[in-house]
Amino acid sequence: MTYQAFYRVYRPQSFREMSGQTHVKRTLQNALLANKTTHAYLFSGPRGTGKTSTAKIFAKALNCEKAPSSEPCNECPTCISITEGSHPDVIEFDAASNSRVEEMRDIIEKVRFAPASARFKVYIIDEVHMLSTSAFNALLKTLEEPPPHAVFILATTEPHKLPATIISRCQRFDFKRLSSTDILERMKIILEDINLPYEEQALKVIAQAAAGGMRDALSLLDQVVSFSGEQLTLENALLVSGSISQEVFYELVNALREKEIAKVLSLIEELVADGKDPLRLIEDLITFFRDLLLLQTSKELEELLELVTPEEKFISLAHAFNADILYGYIDILSKTQQEMRFSHHTKIYMETALLKMAQFSGNATSMNHTVPSAIDPALQEKVTNLEMLVQQLTQQLQNGAVVQGNVGSQPKEAPRPRAKSANGYQPPAGRIREVLKGATKQDIQKIKSVWVQVLNQMQKSQAALLAEAEPVAASTSAFVVKFKYDIHCQMVAENKGFTSFFSQALSQQTGSMYEMLCIPENHWVTLREQFIRENKLNNKKDPSGHSDDALIEESVPGEPFIDDGQVVISDDPLVAEAEKMFGKDFVEVVED
Repeated sequence: MTYQAFYRVYRPQSFREMSGQTHVKRTLQNALLANKTTHAYLFSGPRGTGKTSTAKIFAKALNCEKAPSSEPCNECPTCISITEGSHPDVIEFDAASNSRVEEMRDIIEKVRFAPASARFKVYIIDEVHMLSTSAFNALLKTLEEPPPHAVFILATTEPHKLPATIISRCQRFDFKRLSSTDILERMKIILEDINLPYEEQALKVIAQAAAGGMRDALSLLDQVVSFSGEQLTLENALLVSGSISQEVFYELVNALREKEIAKVLSLIEELVADGKDPLRLIEDLITFFRDLLLLQTSKELEELLELVTPEEKFISLAHAFNADILYGYIDILSKTQQEMRFSHHTKIYMETALLKMAQFSGNATSMNHTVPSAIDPALQEKVTNLEMLVQQLTQQLQNGAVVQGNVGSQPKEAPRPRAKSANGYQPPAGRIREVLKGATKQDIQKIKSVWVQVLNQMQKSQAALLAEAEPVAASTSAFVVKFKYDIHCQMVAENKGFTSFFSQALSQQTGSMYEMLCIPENHWVTLREQFIRENKLNNKKDPSGHSDDALIEESVPGEPFIDDGQVVISDDPLVAEAEKMFGKDFVEVVED
């Protein structure tokens, strides 16, 4: 007889032999005993977790000659024929290789016929997510109202690919990844059955490499047994599985603790040269640090260790680290692992992560970043600039308070009602007036010179909000932006994250931090004219005889500077109306 793999020879034949999946076993067994089984089941979960095996056991229990029973007897002719795969009423259908609608129609036509020798005709459809859309549609009605003697069991590793109409017609059971303990116990039973001595640490290595899949674990165990001689050793398991021994990890982590960067990188280079996968190394390192945390926490957690044995040197190594450092190491490795999945340069990512870990100081206030040993001069300069900016703003607020206090001796004006736009937005008129009082030509020109560059750095959806906007006045601490459309003004002004981001982008170009103030165009016209009248700028004439608006728009020392060419006050009402409609830049007066 030809040799059969372990996962085929030792496939569980009863619920009692199944590893894990307690919630699935108990539910199905209770339904069998109460004779309350339904017509359609969906078994979903990772590969190698027992979906198909459970389906076959359930089919045997349904048709067992000793039913109703929570376990198949595995002795009657029906159970034996189902185990051998020769029973005509238990049909296994591979949807991966039979995904067309024609194959599904063949099943639908035959399902109405009564079973040949069993109580139920059971259809086990494996990898059901591979069926075509038309095949699902053909199955739908039969799955909803099958004959009373038909039971469908659908198995899949990707339930999200199934139509909701299919899922809603089934009882769904989600199979979980098996624990290392379940896999370990199953492998011990197999090795004891074949009378092969083993080292338990070798089985732990295999269980960890299987990542929760029993079939993967038994396949790897089969390979290690074939490679080994009279005993299954840790060395053989490490060599076949591609894992790394705890001694190598001990040497690597100890060098990391001693800040011996050259030794750490040399060890990594040797491991990669031996064919070790950097992504797998990252996973094993995370597990190793997790084991160190368990050793550091309590001795009662030794049974949960996966890579480390509770020896004295590993216990000492665990207590040599601060818990914050171990958490920081795991955090750095986890983030690196996510980045490595989308890159072909995995070795570089791993080396960079180890360098970060070597520089990580374990500061409890910063788990995600390394703490520099010295203050960066550029960072210090930024902090100094921010302190000066805060001091300047404080001084301006104090000056504003003094001015308001001195106004008490003058006749009080009636409070000016704050204008509202049609959509309910209220522009900060008082703050804008303060900016106009300190507006300078240098500041507005500095902002306008980099305005287009800043817009190009932003996303198109964000830049679109500022397409019909322009800066019209600026002081040393803030600038005013006029918007053509009220809705754009409101969207920008109420989005604090957007205005903050724009101000920061502007500061990178200009070297100065400005606050962004937004105002609709119609409110700006009113506010600007009021400001000109209140500051008596409309009575001033320059030596060339230009109007008050030209005086404001030119650089006059000591006077507020407003750079708004689209709203002007002209002596000629026709010219003024034309400039308001089309903009000052597009209006040219020609004397006849």
